[in-house]
Amino acid sequence: MTEGMLVAARSIALSYAADVGSMTATSAPSSINDSDDIDASTKDVVSMLEDTPALFHNWDAILLACYSVHTLVPVLSSALQIPVMGIFEASILASLSLVNSTGKWGIVTTGSFWEKHLSDGVHQFLGTDPTSSNLKFAGVFSSGLSAGDFHTKTQTEVDQKLTAATRELLNTGNVICVVMGCGGMAGLEDVIRATAREVYGKTKAENLYIVDGIKAGVMQLHQAYNCGKLFR
Repeated sequence: MTEGMLVAARSIALSYAADVGSMTATSAPSSINDSDDIDASTKDVVSMLEDTPALFHNWDAILLACYSVHTLVPVLSSALQIPVMGIFEASILASLSLVNSTGKWGIVTTGSFWEKHLSDGVHQFLGTDPTSSNLKFAGVFSSGLSAGDFHTKTQTEVDQKLTAATRELLNTGNVICVVMGCGGMAGLEDVIRATAREVYGKTKAENLYIVDGIKAGVMQLHQAYNCGKLFR
């Protein structure tokens, strides 16, 4: 999964201006599927920070490559005093820059736990009321897979479940931006676009934005780093 994310991160045009490395938690769950897993991964990485601080202090920015409202983002931001962002937050910023006055954006994700978790997270990040409708945000739609399933299930099963979640999102109407709500989805853009052709037709499908949180994160952190130098 980490290798797949690195391929995505290094494929964008900004890769010439940034040295992108990776670090994987040592004993945290291999797939983060709920709040307990988020807490476990936070504790593990904080322990690594305390035991081997040099691992964290040689970087200009850090991307948390778990698609969640992850508690490590504020923890590392406070501890390191450098730009720290999650792929969740980065994907929201990217989506807002892409949608027009009438179009909507939404998220296709893994298990059902994430539907409420991510929906609440979007409202919290945007400062909007979760009990009120958001004309731009179409919602979160679950495939029923886990992050690890994208690398262990057959491609046919992954494609079928991701297609079903994508179709449900697109059927909400005029969705022009789909966010892949899991780091393990890196490289699955073709499945989403193929579904869009079935639902919206070829022309609209080709114009659909498909946001990979890893790529969005690298771009947003690059901007945050440069903004910090420019405006401080």
